[in-house]
Amino acid sequence: MMIPEATIIDYGIGNLLSVSRALEHCGAKVTITDNPEIILSSTRVVLPGVGAFGNGMKELENRGLDKVIKQYASSGKNLIGICLGMQLLFDSSEEFGATRGLSLIPGKVIQIPDKTLNGESLKIPHIGWNGLFGPNENSTQWNEKILATVLPGESAYFVHSFMANPINEEDVKAVCFYGGNKVTALVGKGNIVGCQFHPEKSGEVGIKILKQFLLN
Repeated sequence: MMIPEATIIDYGIGNLLSVSRALEHCGAKVTITDNPEIILSSTRVVLPGVGAFGNGMKELENRGLDKVIKQYASSGKNLIGICLGMQLLFDSSEEFGATRGLSLIPGKVIQIPDKTLNGESLKIPHIGWNGLFGPNENSTQWNEKILATVLPGESAYFVHSFMANPINEEDVKAVCFYGGNKVTALVGKGNIVGCQFHPEKSGEVGIKILKQFLLN
C-alpha cells in the first residue's frame, strides 16, 4: 500500500508540529519546508498559520512563497489552508487595515460580529468547539469530499477573531454558528480547500477530515 505524502509550508508562522503529528497519525509521510522546488513537486500541500493576516502575508512574500503557492494551486494538485492559512487564500483582509491576500478564492476576511443576533455582547475571539453544518437550510449533505465521513453537527475546534466572506456562495462548504451569526467554517474551490477550524486539534472529526485530504 502506497504511503500518502503531504508537504507543510514553513513560513515562520504556524502550528507546524501539531499539524505534522496529526498527518503522521493519519499515516502520511510529512515534509516541512520552505523550499519552492519541494513544494511544487509535492502531491499535497498544507498551508497552516496562526496570528494576524498581515504578518502571514508579509512572511510569505519575504520568502517568495506567495508566488510559489499560486503556482502550485494552478497545477490542480491538492492544497489545504488551516486557520490563518485558510484566510490567506482570499483576496484581502480588513484585519489591522486592508491587506492583500493570495486571491485563490474570491472574497475577503472580515471581523466576526461582536453582537449576538439578539444584540447581546459576544466574546471575541471565538474559541472552542462548535458544530459543522451545511451552508444553508436546504443542505441535506456535504458538497465537499473532504467532509465525506463527517456527520452534520459534529464539532471542530475554533480559535479566531476574523472569518472568511466568500463572494461565491458555492465556495462555502460548511458553516458554524456563533451567537446565532453564521460563520464560514470550510471553503472549497476546485483543488483548494480551507478550514477555519483546526483539524489537528479537533479530535476524531479532525482526523477524519485529514484522512480524506490524504485520499484525494
